[in-house]
Amino acid sequence: MSEGKKMTSSRRHHLKSLMLQIAATWIEQEKKDIEAMKEAYMAENCPSPDLNQDQATLMELCKKLHQAIDKIDDVRYDAEAKVQKADKEIEELRLKVVELAGVKKPALKKVRMSADAMLQALLGGKHKVTMDLRANLKQVKKEVKEESTEAVDWRKNIEDKADRKKMFETS
Repeated sequence: MSEGKKMTSSRRHHLKSLMLQIAATWIEQEKKDIEAMKEAYMAENCPSPDLNQDQATLMELCKKLHQAIDKIDDVRYDAEAKVQKADKEIEELRLKVVELAGVKKPALKKVRMSADAMLQALLGGKHKVTMDLRANLKQVKKEVKEESTEAVDWRKNIEDKADRKKMFETS
């Protein structure tokens, strides 16, 4: 269609419903065909038994049917075992491919997170753990050196030193 002509929504819905009706009839026809094929196969391979016989022949027929069922079950079991073995091999090969390819680790992003938030993320919201290390430290009191409480007169110190100097000079 050209760009100028667009389909109206009612026309589009009408065409869609027609397509769905055609598809529904095809599905019904396909189901009928499958049922007819099943009936033809059963008539060809499994003829209906003649039940107007005596009990001994019917018992013999039942034994034959049981033997056929056993053979079919054995074949089915063998086929299932082969399929399971093949599935295991496929899974092992798939794991080998993954191992050979290696697991690509994504580039890590730098995240700023406090220690408390990191522990909470690792341990979950239930656990209350704090990383306040300063609270766990012992508090040590500093010993304050007490200086002499008497006021030191610097002039007096100078005079004492002058007296000592005189003592050395006189001797």
